[in-house]
Amino acid sequence: MTLEQSMEIMRLVVTGPVGAGKSTFIRTVSEIEVVDTDRQATDDTAMLKPKTTVAFDFGRLQFGPETALHLYGTPGQSRFDFMWDILIQQAHAYVLLVPAHRPEEFRYARRIANFMNQRRQVPMIVGITHIDRPNAWQPENIALTLGYTNPQTRPPFVMVNATEQASVAQAILTLIQHSMQASLV
Repeated sequence: MTLEQSMEIMRLVVTGPVGAGKSTFIRTVSEIEVVDTDRQATDDTAMLKPKTTVAFDFGRLQFGPETALHLYGTPGQSRFDFMWDILIQQAHAYVLLVPAHRPEEFRYARRIANFMNQRRQVPMIVGITHIDRPNAWQPENIALTLGYTNPQTRPPFVMVNATEQASVAQAILTLIQHSMQASLV
C-alpha cells in the first residue's frame, strides 16, 4: 500500500465568476506552491485582470499525516465549463465565491451553482468576497439574487477576504462543519 492509498484526501472545488478571488483563495492557504494555468486574458476578462485561469488551480492543505485537502480552482469563464464538469465530478464539496461589488455577476454565479448542483450533489457554501468595495451588496440581498430565499434551507454564507489566511481558513472550516452536518442528515 502506498502513502497516497493510505491517506484520506478531501477534494474541494473553489468556483465563481472571473475576479471573485478563486486563485487568491487557494494561494492564501496552500502549503505547496500552487499549480496554476494562468494565461494572458484576451477577452473582456482583461478589463478586470491581466491573467486568468484557463484550466484549473491546484493547492494542498495537510491536516495531519493521514488527511489532506486538495483545492481545485475553476476558471471563471463559461467557455471553460468542461473543466467545471471534470472538477465537480470528484469533489467532496465546493465553495462558490461571489464578488459583492459586482451585481452584474450575481446571475452568472447562480448559473455556476446550478451547473455544479446538476452535476453532483455535494455540500457547498457561498463565500462573499470584496465586501469592502464601494457599492458592495449586503449578503442578504446577494442570497436573494442567487435564489436562496429561505434562510433555513440555503447554504451557509460567509464573508471571505481571499488575501487573509484566517478568513480563508474560516471559510474552509465552515464548509467542513457544513459537510459533516449534511452527512448526518
